[in-house]
Amino acid sequence: MPAPFINGLTYNLYVTQVATMTVVNVQTIDGVVQGVDAAFNDIIPQMLNYAELRIQRDLDLTQALVTGISYPLLAGSPALDIPVNDFEVINTIGVNIDGLRLPLMPVTQEFLQNVYPVGSTPGTPQYFAIAGGDAETSGNTSRGILFGPAPEVDCTAVLGGTRRMESLYSSAAPGLADINTTYISKQLPDLLLQASMIYVSQFQRNFGPASNDPQMGPTYEAQYQQMLKGAFVEEARRKFQAAAWSSQPPAVAASPTRG
Repeated sequence: MPAPFINGLTYNLYVTQVATMTVVNVQTIDGVVQGVDAAFNDIIPQMLNYAELRIQRDLDLTQALVTGISYPLLAGSPALDIPVNDFEVINTIGVNIDGLRLPLMPVTQEFLQNVYPVGSTPGTPQYFAIAGGDAETSGNTSRGILFGPAPEVDCTAVLGGTRRMESLYSSAAPGLADINTTYISKQLPDLLLQASMIYVSQFQRNFGPASNDPQMGPTYEAQYQQMLKGAFVEEARRKFQAAAWSSQPPAVAASPTRG
């Protein structure tokens, strides 16, 4: 299978590109490119956070989807705690009972509390509600899910949803920095750089009317928004959420005219 015809970004190439655009000199130490300006190096992790998280939220990338993650659900227990990092957004929940997977319907906690109060008879779960994070760590450790009714036998809860994608910063290490890429840095390098430069504009104090170059931030923002439009359509095509729920892009010339 041929490699994609895209000039993807490794960590070293990414830092070099951003440094070039911001007129910062770079050096290579132990195989990892870094700026000669310590302050520039300090912002790289959060610069990547800004760019990568923004792209993931804006596009709801297909590659962030994970399905079929299983957790044991004990008989008589209407609650399940899962690690908070397992999912960013939970899309679907089902239960697997003796090899038969049953999809559950999302409802509110109030619905479950009224229809299946404490002490109600267990049965085959039909509904679920997101209960929120653990109180001990303010949701930093786990999130809770409630089921109604509580299962009458031990079974398995099967979840699907999205999770945060690997950051390019995880490759900022000798032997990795000039080889590894991520999905975003390989498939969406243009968006990654433009979003990074919006963040850099704040670092260079070029973000508002009192800055040396007040148009720098808005210009990169405008470029990012322009490229986002095309990327959004492409992502919709991957999900078969494009024109007429197909994988086809909008075809203006082929659209039927009014009668």
